[in-house]
Amino acid sequence: MSDGGEVPAGVHKALMFPSVSLRRSLLSALALLTLASHAEAQTPAAAATRPESAMPAAAEEGQDPDMSRKLPLPRFVSLKSARVNLRVGPGKDYAVSWLFTKPGLPVEIIQEYDLWRRIRDADGTEGWVYHSLLSGERTALAAPWLKSKKGALVTVHRSAAADSSVVAEMEPGVVAKVRECSFSWCEVEAGGRRGFVSQNEMWGVYPDERF
Repeated sequence: MSDGGEVPAGVHKALMFPSVSLRRSLLSALALLTLASHAEAQTPAAAATRPESAMPAAAEEGQDPDMSRKLPLPRFVSLKSARVNLRVGPGKDYAVSWLFTKPGLPVEIIQEYDLWRRIRDADGTEGWVYHSLLSGERTALAAPWLKSKKGALVTVHRSAAADSSVVAEMEPGVVAKVRECSFSWCEVEAGGRRGFVSQNEMWGVYPDERF
């Protein structure tokens, strides 16, 4: 038994020659420390040299989507606002010839000038309005040419067939939302009712138009 002056042979060997598992642990720890130091040194430089193209692009403002798409003329749209001034020319300096007060009313764009649109309503009234007062949402009037005919009604069917059941009837001039049109029938919604109307009984869609 030693009194502390000499180190036992077994202990001395363990300190000088650590086990294989201990050496592997020490090497792994050293490798992790090296990688961490390398990452900290590289992160600021990488952030500083990131190209601007990698950043999210800001949305462009002030563009007129109606112009960028180059939509055809003529085309149907609807009034977006409850008060739309109809002017005699394409600009705010031109006199107001009419005031529309019915949002959702279908109108037909027949001419364009810069951000102004020349429109025509179902009665044939024409004039210029600012583009932002119009909406791409499609609406239509139920047979406005039958307004003077007493008792005239437009039939709304359950399906796109003349012999399908009737779900509602609309008075001439009623505005309906048009969801889609195909094969001479349009799916519309008005007064909480939804169904199909013959395309030739609506003003606001072209004959045989599909969308």
